[in-house]
Formats: sequence, C-alpha cells, structure tokens
Amino acid sequence: MRAKHRARRAFTLLEVTLVMLILAILVAGLAVPLSTQVALRRHEETRRILEEAREALLGFAAVHGRLPCPATAASHGVESFAANGDALNGDCSNFHDGFLPAASIGLSALDPEGFARDGWGTQRNRIRYAVFGAGHAVAGVTNPLTRANGMQSATLAALGDYPAYLVVCGAGAPADAPACGPAANQLTRRAAFVLLSLGPSAAHRAATGPDESRNLDGKGVFVSHEIVAAAGNEFDDQLTWVPVSVLAGRMVAAGRLP
Repeated sequence: MRAKHRARRAFTLLEVTLVMLILAILVAGLAVPLSTQVALRRHEETRRILEEAREALLGFAAVHGRLPCPATAASHGVESFAANGDALNGDCSNFHDGFLPAASIGLSALDPEGFARDGWGTQRNRIRYAVFGAGHAVAGVTNPLTRANGMQSATLAALGDYPAYLVVCGAGAPADAPACGPAANQLTRRAAFVLLSLGPSAAHRAATGPDESRNLDGKGVFVSHEIVAAAGNEFDDQLTWVPVSVLAGRMVAAGRLP
C-alpha cells in the first residue's frame, strides 16, 4: 500500500511539473508586448489594404483602358484632373503626390471623405498613390497610362522599350536626383504606379527622415526598405508598386492591348 501511495504521489508531482512547464511556455509567449502584437497586426492589415488597392487599380485599367489619376485632399476619394484635363488626355492634377482614388476604383470601407486608410487608421494614414505621366510621352503619346486607350495608342512595343517610369530605390536617393544614385540602390525604374502607406509615425509626426521625405516630394522617385528608428533617418513607410510589364500583361488579358 505504501509503495502504491508513493507511486501515486510521484505521478502527481510529475503532473504538476508538466503543468508548470506548460505555463512557463505560455507566459514566455505572452511576454511579447501587447503593443508589438498590435503593431504586427496593423502592418499586416496595411499590406492587405495595399494589395487590395493594387488589384483594384489593375481592374480599373482593364475596364477603362487607363489607370486613374490620383485623388487630392479636396476630391473626396475621386480621381482629380488638371484644369484642362480629363480621361481623354489623362492630364492629372497630382501625378506623383496624390491619394488613392478609392471611391473611383470602387473600394469599400472608406473614411467619411471617401479615402482608404492604412492599418493605423488616422486621417494622416490615407493611402497615397503615384502614377507615371506628368507630361512624359511614349511614342508621341503624352500621359499614356492615364489617358483613355493611351497604352494602345503608344503600342505595346514602345511601352516595353521606354527606359524610365517611376523609380523605386532600396536605399536613400540623393535629394532632387532623378534616380537612386548607385545602381545597387535601385529596385526598379519601371513602376507604372506606386502605392504608399506612411506607417505608424504618420499619426504623430510629419516625415522627418530623408527617405520618408523623398516619398512625399512629388518627384517620381520613391524609397522602400526596412524600418529604421535612428533619429534623423526615421523610416516606417510601406510601399508596393506594379511594373509596366505587369500592367501591360493585364491589359493584354483584358483585350485592351495590343
């Protein structure tokens, strides 16, 4: 009986040890700060929103034969043309420093003024959008990506041969430079459009680092890299872009090209 009692007690101690081990593992998992978990979820939500916007823009192009112009702060999520611009000439008011025209491309879950916001959800976290154009011509066709059937008029071959669309750098681009500096810094110079989230910092500060500032200077050159917290070079923007080749492929599939 005593032997059986000792065995039962030993078994109970083993159970307690296992329970304590499991609890230790759970506590270690919970040790990740709640703020970090929330930030990760918001980054993932932003990635999803950017991907949804990317597909909506490609869908708009397939239906209308052109990409939409960016919206402005006053256009309530609708694409904004220049004073004498329209869908026929594709002359946008803000080619490189506007907002996603979420209302025009049919996205849902918009803010009260018709804009899409990233995972941080403040007014300053509205998704931004830049598109190639600003008077540039391909095979004699000005603003070929934003004018109705402009890509068809420019021809598929000319679109493929054109050397420089929007530029995305993987490291800081020199101020006011039309490219990324060293070739190793360049991620692409053939982006048809760029989508931009200003990240968590947008809610409480303006762009401060040189790379964040470059994303908002309206020059058609953007920067995308890992988060940097160092004072003076802060960076937490999230970007996605579509190469002209991908846009052209979608247009071919939709019967809009060649």
